[in-house]
Amino acid sequence: MADLMSVLDDLRAESEELDRLVAGSSLGQWALPTPAAGWSVAHQIAHLAWTDRSALVAVTDADAFRALVEKALADPGSFVDEGAEEGAGRAPADLLTAWRAGRASLREALLGAPPGARFPWYGPPMSAASMASARLMETWAHALDVADALGVVRPPTDRIRHVVRLGVRTRDFAYGVHGLTPPAEEFRVELSAPSGAVWAYGPEDAPQRVTGPALDFCLLVTQRAHRADLALTAVGADADRWLGIAQAFAGPPGTGRPRKEAAR
Repeated sequence: MADLMSVLDDLRAESEELDRLVAGSSLGQWALPTPAAGWSVAHQIAHLAWTDRSALVAVTDADAFRALVEKALADPGSFVDEGAEEGAGRAPADLLTAWRAGRASLREALLGAPPGARFPWYGPPMSAASMASARLMETWAHALDVADALGVVRPPTDRIRHVVRLGVRTRDFAYGVHGLTPPAEEFRVELSAPSGAVWAYGPEDAPQRVTGPALDFCLLVTQRAHRADLALTAVGADADRWLGIAQAFAGPPGTGRPRKEAAR
């Protein structure tokens, strides 16, 4: 429960920071394009609200969530965009109200989940803490897109430790969605946190290693930056390959973002 509360409190802080960023925006700012092709600021918030609703269904009604998965499998290329498009058409005030209510309901549902419970998702099943971590990961990543559209710089905080942890834990999932067999051995991952701390995962003597800033790792696994623009180092062929396919989010492989030079 302590671990769950820690993630939920950080998720709430991350959500409230994004909420403050968009709450005072004008109608024109809600319509601004973000780095995600075809998505405005409104689409970004609508997507978060839509995913919170899906997560709430997964936690409270497994049968109803299976129906959502079947719908997604029927049209995997557009179901996410359709959810964002539907919400983006609402008035900003209504969309904000829905997002706030949805994330509050999800928090209460996760707090009330039985110990050890695991919930279905579009990827592997997740514990309550992992579900909250996934919501924080998405909130953080989509907030970057919103901030970019609004011309705001969001300094990283150590709340991204949850994104790092999720990125490390989804290594084998990333291989799987690319049709690849995951390596049998663990990697060593050592990352420098915004606070200056070092976050380490895996055996100290592992021959395959990834090192660099935690922020860059988070940008990589959420596919918010091209690997060539990040200061991450891989030692070993398998670790190097992972950095080319890493994703902490469920669903099919993303297209990622172009290199900064290529985007000019």
